[in-house]
Amino acid sequence: MSKISRDDVANLARLARIEMTPAELDHLSSELSVILDAVARVQEVAGKDVPPTSHPLPITNVFRADENRPSLTPEQALSGAPAQEEQRFKVPQILGEE
Repeated sequence: MSKISRDDVANLARLARIEMTPAELDHLSSELSVILDAVARVQEVAGKDVPPTSHPLPITNVFRADENRPSLTPEQALSGAPAQEEQRFKVPQILGEE
C-alpha cells in the first residue's frame, strides 16, 4: 500500500502555491494514497511482454498536406460583416482597453 504522508501533501501544496488547512492535508494524504494504490494495481496487470504504449492501436497522421487553394478575397470575406476596418472584422470593445 502506497502511503503519502501529510508532509508530502503539504510540500506539494506549497510548490503549487495552494493554501490548505490541516484537515485538508489529512484528507488529501489518504485520498492520494488510494489513487496511488489504484495506479499500482493497473501497472501489475501489464506483463513484461506488453510494451508500454500511449494508444492500443497504431496512430497515423490523418491530416492532409498543406497546399495553396483558391480562397475568398478580403472584400468577399468581409461582404457580410456589420462593421469592418482595415480589411478586418470590427467587433465591439469588451475589455475596456484601447
